[in-house]
Amino acid sequence: MAGGQERVLRRRIRSVQSTRKITKAMELIAASRIVRAQNRIAANRPYRLGMEKILRITAAADPAAAKRLLGTPESPQTVGILAIVGDRGLAGSYNSGVFRATERLVNEHVRNGAAVTLWTVGKKAPSYFRYRGIPVERSFPGIADRPEFVDARAIAATVTGPFVAREMELVQLVSTRFISAGTQKVEMQQMLPLPLPDEDEVAADADHQPPSTLVGYTEFEPEPAKLLVSLAPRAAESEIFAALLEGAASFFTAQQRAMAAATDNADELVRTLTRVMNRARQDAITTEIMEIVGGAEALRQTKGA
Repeated sequence: MAGGQERVLRRRIRSVQSTRKITKAMELIAASRIVRAQNRIAANRPYRLGMEKILRITAAADPAAAKRLLGTPESPQTVGILAIVGDRGLAGSYNSGVFRATERLVNEHVRNGAAVTLWTVGKKAPSYFRYRGIPVERSFPGIADRPEFVDARAIAATVTGPFVAREMELVQLVSTRFISAGTQKVEMQQMLPLPLPDEDEVAADADHQPPSTLVGYTEFEPEPAKLLVSLAPRAAESEIFAALLEGAASFFTAQQRAMAAATDNADELVRTLTRVMNRARQDAITTEIMEIVGGAEALRQTKGA
């Protein structure tokens, strides 16, 4: 009995050790990709800030034309939502946080009587929303780990088309913002109409340089109204690409933490099983010694008789 228990424990220990090797390898891979993802976020920041500055200057030149493309609608009746999650799991609450935030946002718009169109990025999203009865208009799988600008352009073409055609009043984005290696948070932001740029925030992002304003005479070609129509999809591309990059960095960070915790749990489980196995082996040895001693005593008594 004890020997059979020892064999079972040995098999469990080997299984846990094999799993630990996998989780440790995934932890190291995720840690190596975090740095690359952070570098891509930093490289994209100047383009994003430049787009915001151009948009701000153009909007200041023709406020009447910018009224439809900038601002926040009060009670939209047609809403589009873009949710960005990962292509894989094993990343803690990374995917579930975006899922819950998106589901709350959809339900809120539905309660207000709005028609909601949902787009998703990541393989995990369609099955989740399909299970909850929320239709997905279009999904973009396979790009969450290593997004490229061409991917952001394809997504932007899909989500900005109905807005430019005046078929949709509001487009929102739900993604995970990468603040630091230790802090990431799910963020819901307005994408179209373009929110009015925050002068203080832009100045802080631009290394505390004062924001540029429209000073003196500036000639626009084409005119600001037409330029704003062209800039809106470009600004959406910039925001989507930034969200994809920050989502990738957040995914790898969450996966690194999850796999580190899984590795630690595997180590603790191996130690616990090893103690149980040693106790079982000691019990088996004690039982065998008792049997030997008992047999020897019985043989001595038989000879004496």
